[in-house]
Amino acid sequence: MRAFIGITDRDWFELLRAESQLDEVNFWQPGGQRVFGAFGPGELFLWKLHAPHNFVVGGGVFAHATLLPVSLAWSCFGIGNGATDRAQMRERIEKYRRAPASRAEDYTIGCILLEQPFFLDEADWIPVPADFAPQIVQGKGYDLTVEPGLSLFRALTERRRAVPASPPELVPDRGPERYGEEQLVRPRLGQGSFRVMVTDAYERCCAVTGERVLPVLEAAHIRPYARGGEHRTDNGLLLRSDLHTLFDRGYVTVTPELCVEVSPRIRAEFSNGRDYYALHGRAIRKPGSSADRPSGALLRWHNEELFLS
Repeated sequence: MRAFIGITDRDWFELLRAESQLDEVNFWQPGGQRVFGAFGPGELFLWKLHAPHNFVVGGGVFAHATLLPVSLAWSCFGIGNGATDRAQMRERIEKYRRAPASRAEDYTIGCILLEQPFFLDEADWIPVPADFAPQIVQGKGYDLTVEPGLSLFRALTERRRAVPASPPELVPDRGPERYGEEQLVRPRLGQGSFRVMVTDAYERCCAVTGERVLPVLEAAHIRPYARGGEHRTDNGLLLRSDLHTLFDRGYVTVTPELCVEVSPRIRAEFSNGRDYYALHGRAIRKPGSSADRPSGALLRWHNEELFLS
C-alpha cells in the first residue's frame, strides 16, 4: 500500500471542504508539461498545505492523471477544481505559472483526478513525516507498510472516524486484476473523471469517425447512468457530439462485435441521414487497453433496450 503527499494551497482546500456533495476533485498542476506518474489507480493521494502549515489535511483515491486544456478541466470538474468559476481558476493557475496568458489562450495544465475526497477538521490534521523536507516542491511518496508511512497510515485510520464525509476504506483491495493486485480501494469514478478517462482511453479520437477536434468529442455511457450504468471506461464510448445524441436516443448503436449499426428510423422519421448510413457496418476504433474496451454485455443491453431497430 502506498500514498503520495502532494502540496496545495489553503484556498483550494478550504473552498472544496465547504462543498458537502463532492465525489471527485481535480488536483491540478499549473505547468502542464508532465503527467503525474508516481503510482497507479486506487492508491491514496493526500494533501499537505504550504508551509508553515506542515500537515496532512485530507485526500482522495487516485484514479487517473493526464494533461488537459484548462477549458476542458473546468467543464469536467467545475468547482471540483477548487475555484468558484473558470476565471478564478485561471487566476490561481496563472499565479503559479508566473507567465502572462491572454484570455483566449486555452493552455494545458496537469490534472490528477481524485475520487471520494475527504477533508479533516483542523483539530485532526496530521503532521507530515519527519523526512518530508521543506524544499520539496510537489510532493513525496510513502510505503504505508513501513515507517514513517506506517505511522501516517495509523493516524489516517484513527481519524477516519472524525471525517463527516465518506472517506475511502484504508484496507487492501483484492478485487479483479484490472484494479491491480494490492490497492487501498477501487476508485469509484465521478462523472468528470469518467469523461476524461474515456477521452484518454480513445486517445482523444471519436470511436466511429476518427474526429479529433476535442471540443466536439463527448464520453457516452453505453448503459445510461440513470438506468443503472456506471461511470466505468468499459461503459463508455468517445463519440462526436451528434453521434452521442443519436446513440443516447437509440438511432445508432454499436454491436458486441464492435461494429456500428444505424437505425432505419432516421430515414423514416427525418427523410435524411445519408452521412450516418455511410457509417453503418464500420468497425469502431478500440482503446489500446483491453480493460477500457466497451463491454460486450453492455453493448448487448444497448442493442436490445435502446436501439430503434
